Amino acid sequence: MPADDWTPPPVLLAVDLVIFTLRESVLHVLLVERGVAPFEGTLALPGGFLATSTEDILAAAHRELFEEAGLGADRLHLEQLGAYGTPERDPRGRVVSVAYLAIAPELPQPRAGTDAADATWTPVSDVLSHRVHLAFDHERILQDGLERARAKLEHTALATAFCTPPFTITELQQVYEAVWGVELDPRNFYRKVQAVEDFIVPLGTERRVGRGRPARLFAPGNRSALFPPLVRPTPTTTTTTTTEARR
Repeated sequence: MPADDWTPPPVLLAVDLVIFTLRESVLHVLLVERGVAPFEGTLALPGGFLATSTEDILAAAHRELFEEAGLGADRLHLEQLGAYGTPERDPRGRVVSVAYLAIAPELPQPRAGTDAADATWTPVSDVLSHRVHLAFDHERILQDGLERARAKLEHTALATAFCTPPFTITELQQVYEAVWGVELDPRNFYRKVQAVEDFIVPLGTERRVGRGRPARLFAPGNRSALFPPLVRPTPTTTTTTTTEARR
């Protein structure tokens, strides 16, 4: 085709956000109820179109975090997850979405904004079990975000992004159990965590939990890559059911 006859295809650019946090030791994702068509009244991941032709994609993600959930990017671990551009993913036309994964501990109750009628923290298991259905291809994006988080917990210090310092090793273990969907042996977990130099650092203080002996308190260390890695165990029916029962 001659260059003079070529016209750019009409493509809209959007951002979507997979925001994870732990609430009562259960992995939750932030969902919004769509207040406009298409899929009005259906739950979806927070997100939206770029506001202007000059808005940076990362800036758009920061803006959507604040507008749809009232969250500041300074409180979150934020990384690009991937791009989603299946031609029929949006009935309004050709829309390519750049998805981001966000993680933070103890995030507040969200507030809805712009085109969202409501915003709520939802257990990830409700989506995976299809008790909750999402608009567009957002279930696939959520599953990709979950797998990214699960894999990074094996090889990086991402788990500490779920914890508010100071934290105990038990609280760190709860992160791995919630994200991986398995139960871990406390002694084995303690041994593996302590084998990774500078993954977490002791603060020299303790916190009393229940009637047992006080638990040592830790903060994130300077190590970003874990070696040896904390290899994810294979989930079983028993451990999955136990994790579900905590909800």
